[in-house]
Amino acid sequence: MKNKWPFDKYELYQKSVQSPEVDVKFFKKVYEKQTGKKIYTLREDFCGTHAVCCEWVKLNSEHLAYGIDLDPDPLIWGYWNNQSQLSQEQKSRIHIQEGNVLVPKVPKAQMIVALNFSYFIFKSRSTLLAYFKNVKRTLLHPGVFVIDVFGGSQCQGPSLDKKKVENLIYEWEQKNYDPLTSEAEFSINFKWKSKRYTNVFTYDWRLWSPAELKDILTEAGFKNVSHYWEGTNSKGYGNGVFKEAKKGESCLSWISYLVARD
Repeated sequence: MKNKWPFDKYELYQKSVQSPEVDVKFFKKVYEKQTGKKIYTLREDFCGTHAVCCEWVKLNSEHLAYGIDLDPDPLIWGYWNNQSQLSQEQKSRIHIQEGNVLVPKVPKAQMIVALNFSYFIFKSRSTLLAYFKNVKRTLLHPGVFVIDVFGGSQCQGPSLDKKKVENLIYEWEQKNYDPLTSEAEFSINFKWKSKRYTNVFTYDWRLWSPAELKDILTEAGFKNVSHYWEGTNSKGYGNGVFKEAKKGESCLSWISYLVARD
């Protein structure tokens, strides 16, 4: 695994983008609310450094976690940097594989999650439908599937968002947007030690809307699809608390979850 940057890009990504210790508590709460049952098994699709899997097995001694990703680099990094922080007993309950989430032979779990908008890589409706059907088929009943989605008027053209994270500046850059195809290109940039590094991570996605996603999930066989919308703080910014909602808000940018029942 080669690194052309003067820093560890996966470490900076996790610090800037992810909050897996918060995510796993949210997933557990959502599953129990949706099903009235206890949850033990979770699968993280497009798992990358599989930070969510690691936090899942840490959350409860009975939890099992499965992770799948096509790219070996973040999987290897996660093994040496995330799994290395686990006890031997915790490591025995985490199972990571290099593979394709579209193939039939993937591990089954009570809950499956696809985070950081990773499924946006599927630009055609037929491919996304095939993925959702595979998820539906590999859920243990009662099963719950969780994906995150973002949008807003700000996403209809180039933009640049910045935030300070410890001793660096994280940038989320949208380079373009095609209104005919809903396709857009993005990058993650970092300003580190007074120097700006661009295109550390790049993404070529289709921006799916919640309405489109709900329709495709329903076609894939899910019986119920709920929206979880983020609340706002006193300054009008997202507060990180997601609650089930029937209506959203027209914001410059927003993030929400779709929760689908088998």
